[in-house]
Amino acid sequence: MVVLAASICTKGGKPVISRQFRDMTRTRIESLLASFPKLIPTNTQHTSVETADVRYVYQPLEDLYILLITNKASNILQDIDTLHLFARVVSDLCRSADEREILKNAFELLGAFDEVVSMGYRENVNLVQVRSVLEMESHEEKIQEIIARNKEAEAKEELKRRAKQLEMQRREQQRRAAGAGAGGVGGGYLGGGISGYSPVPQRFDAPEPVTRITPSPVATTRSPAFKGSGMKLGTKKTKQAELLDALGGDVLASSAGASEVSAPPTPTTQAQPAAVQKNEGRGSVPEVEAESVHITIKEQVSLSLLRDGGVQSMELKGDMNLHIADSALAHLRVALSDPATDFGNALQFKQHPNVAKFVPGQERVVALKDPARPFPVGQSLAVLKWRYVGTDESNVPLSINCWPTPSNDGTCEVSIEYELENENVTLYDVVISIPLPTGSYPTVSSHTGDWSLDPGAHALAWSIPLISPASPSSTGSLVFTVAGDDAAAFFPVRVAFVGQGSLAGVGVRAVRKIGGAEEGEEVRYSVDALVASEEYLVV
Repeated sequence: MVVLAASICTKGGKPVISRQFRDMTRTRIESLLASFPKLIPTNTQHTSVETADVRYVYQPLEDLYILLITNKASNILQDIDTLHLFARVVSDLCRSADEREILKNAFELLGAFDEVVSMGYRENVNLVQVRSVLEMESHEEKIQEIIARNKEAEAKEELKRRAKQLEMQRREQQRRAAGAGAGGVGGGYLGGGISGYSPVPQRFDAPEPVTRITPSPVATTRSPAFKGSGMKLGTKKTKQAELLDALGGDVLASSAGASEVSAPPTPTTQAQPAAVQKNEGRGSVPEVEAESVHITIKEQVSLSLLRDGGVQSMELKGDMNLHIADSALAHLRVALSDPATDFGNALQFKQHPNVAKFVPGQERVVALKDPARPFPVGQSLAVLKWRYVGTDESNVPLSINCWPTPSNDGTCEVSIEYELENENVTLYDVVISIPLPTGSYPTVSSHTGDWSLDPGAHALAWSIPLISPASPSSTGSLVFTVAGDDAAAFFPVRVAFVGQGSLAGVGVRAVRKIGGAEEGEEVRYSVDALVASEEYLVV
């Protein structure tokens, strides 16, 4: 069957709306509709009429007619079924079948007609499917709304659980403070006979100004430790008292008959490293001496890893800037090396409007669309951008595994390790920040690199100066014990770094001149490739 047009007209043949599914002029369709009322036989039950060229299949619609204009070879039974579907669509979309209501809903009706018939042929659809298409319902959108509502409910439950946990910790601290106050007069602070010293509070008060103390064992005798005027209420804490406050008062051990006590090597709290704060600048990445042709590659990665494995979201954005200092080298082409990382088609490239597009299946070349034009001299030009969004775990540059193990004594042993997965980059100034339970402070048993306490976020800041693919620093671990048995309190783990290289594997193979007698001659160039973490989490 071939449906030429679907129309709604008046009793006199005046078209109200009409949708042509084949090429027909307006004069032609108006002529066919004008002649239609004259062809309707009187006193008959038939709903079709034929002329020499076309067939009309029609149905009264109150004061109007809804009709299909088909060719004479069309299947009349299928035409009648299609006509009934059109009539149900009109009844579903319009409150009444009058001309004003039809015109009011003309846009929706014509859209529905296109869903029923396409290019003159009936589609295998029913009224429910047509209504669903017109309403533009999205199953994926509904799923996302459900997920958002579930996350909101989970966040509220998490807030209630955290509030309950904080209240329990506060009561426990009050109970311990009351017990220590009752026995502190006779026992003294370090187990000696000096009285009048209050116990070390379990709550951490950040020292001002914040300083860094290099970890080193310090052995002192009891007599010099308390030499002076003693502790006074309302006075500023000494650095030693601040250190003991930060470590929860459990770093010194004494016995009844011992004459000396010594503190183990323990770093104090320190200001958050610059890499954690903003990752601005190069950090410790070595400088690159710029040639006359200097290419800068910068990438930003945002990543959210799941604590049980897998990637929640990953986005990589990069751009390439070309700076030419010598006008004699303004006519050139930059040939990119083959990607060292397989992102597949998920890695999308976008060129500057004046730069030619990449040719599929050929070498990727950055060059101007017009070879006769030179690149700008003395200014940096963004010639290429790229972006990757996905959840492929094989594309993660630095994997983080944080494993809290609660013990029966109210403490938790946390093992955290990292491994460099992408061999195209060398990372500098890496800082892995692990949140700590409120009022608790860690005892580190083994670690790679350095660690310190971040008072602003109440977290353990694990610093690794360099992570290189070709060195033992490509992997590392840290183990510490802390009071608390809630494994969720150690998340999210935040990672910050600045690196050298390209996570997407974008590199330069060669730079050659174009045009003139020096066509194809290689040009000396320099490449400065930087990568930084915009947001790197383990949730």
